Amino acid sequence: MPHRSLRLATVVAILVTALGGCQGDTGTAPASPQAAVQAAPVAPATPAASWTVRENAQAGDRGWQISKLGGDDEIAGYADRVSVLPGEPFRLLVSTRAPRFVVHAFRIGWYGGAGARRVWRSAPTPGMVQDAPKLIESTQTITAEHWRPSLTVDTAGWPEGSYLLRLDASTGAQRYVPITVRSAEVAGKVVIVNATTTWQAYNTWGGRSLYEGPGGRSDFANRSRAVSFNRPYDTNGARLFLSFERAAIETAERSGVALAYLTSHDLDRRPLDGARALISLGHDEYWSAGMRRHVTQARDQGTNLAFLGANAVYWRIRFEENGRLVVCYKDAGEDPLFGERNTEVTALWRAFPAADPESSLVGPMYDCFPAEAPYVVRRPDHWIFSGTGVRRGTAFPGMAGVETDKIMPGYPIPESLTVLAESPLRCGDRETLAHSTYYRTAAGSAVFASGTMRWVCAMRGRACGHGVTHAAAAFTRRATLNLLRRFAQGPVGATSAGSSARTPSATARRGSS
Repeated sequence: MPHRSLRLATVVAILVTALGGCQGDTGTAPASPQAAVQAAPVAPATPAASWTVRENAQAGDRGWQISKLGGDDEIAGYADRVSVLPGEPFRLLVSTRAPRFVVHAFRIGWYGGAGARRVWRSAPTPGMVQDAPKLIESTQTITAEHWRPSLTVDTAGWPEGSYLLRLDASTGAQRYVPITVRSAEVAGKVVIVNATTTWQAYNTWGGRSLYEGPGGRSDFANRSRAVSFNRPYDTNGARLFLSFERAAIETAERSGVALAYLTSHDLDRRPLDGARALISLGHDEYWSAGMRRHVTQARDQGTNLAFLGANAVYWRIRFEENGRLVVCYKDAGEDPLFGERNTEVTALWRAFPAADPESSLVGPMYDCFPAEAPYVVRRPDHWIFSGTGVRRGTAFPGMAGVETDKIMPGYPIPESLTVLAESPLRCGDRETLAHSTYYRTAAGSAVFASGTMRWVCAMRGRACGHGVTHAAAAFTRRATLNLLRRFAQGPVGATSAGSSARTPSATARRGSS
């Protein structure tokens, strides 16, 4: 819709800046706050979980982080697959001014606080400067699909999980290439989802993203309408993964529960049959119809859900070119499918021409950017907050931001929705609230939404910035452990109200848990 596009153009510069400000984790593994983890005993590992326990009992590698970024054109690369099954090969396409480079593959986890384990190292590989990226004019898409492959990586012996491949140029420069070794089976497991579509939406490599054109952050009109995975990621190569996902994965890997790993792409392609829970991490904004359908079906069949960020399920996208292209016009009238296949038109999920507000799945929905406020607990007696020591009104500075969700009057929400935290804040010239919520369904599944994009960031304590404290790290880590362990046991418990939608009044429900 034109007026919405104009509004987006005015805020895009602030958005990209704020996201950059959330990047407290740049690849360096800070000391993790211990209080939250030690406060809750690790649940006994089931046979299904034992591989995670055994994996994290291995020695980690504290030297996984980048120590020298180097110039933008010194080294960069991408993988020709977003995810692979264990044992499947993939190719790396690398451009470097260095005469040679080496690749180190690190699996992200706990590993006694090291944060990662190296599973593979390549032989020295000859470097080459690849051709400049190309522009597909029709969609303003930047692509490096014409690059020549540099090497093939064999993942035999790699456990499923989230990986960072570190490219080490002989000149000293380094970059990451992320890849997920996805799980073949999810039944009986807690599924961690890498938000690959959102990573690519914000990727400015080559001068364009879904937010900006070559003129920079104010050049919204010349943004990409589709973004390609056939190009490197900007900055260190794993900006959004490190900012919004790594700390939560570390907590999950230490929890002792049975884990599985998928990406946004995998959610689009497959159902979640038998999964105990699905965990959406800190910034999971771009969802296809297939992603939403599979997650909703899983919830309605007893799979618990946790949204550990804000602004989830905001933009409707579609995949093209076998998943290598994410299409999102953001203006329904620009999309070639408008008027023909409206349910595939790439606009806001809550908006014309096929409105299906995300609140019916998540509970709260995106409300404010930029936000900066304390996170205020309302229901300290809820089991999610067990062992955290919070009381009604306990506040954690800076933890509500940089984007926040709320229960929005006029939009459908699940009948049993309960408010666990309610954080007053100012959004521009208006007063508003941020909500953490919880609801149960007739199938017995439960759904938690943090309502803040800083839930995962806060797990890093002061390293998160924004005034976040180590007390917030202890709180979020313990609450997340409670979620993981309870959700890993299967459906939390049915409610007669179920997940059928209702429209809330201006006052949010604060019912039972």
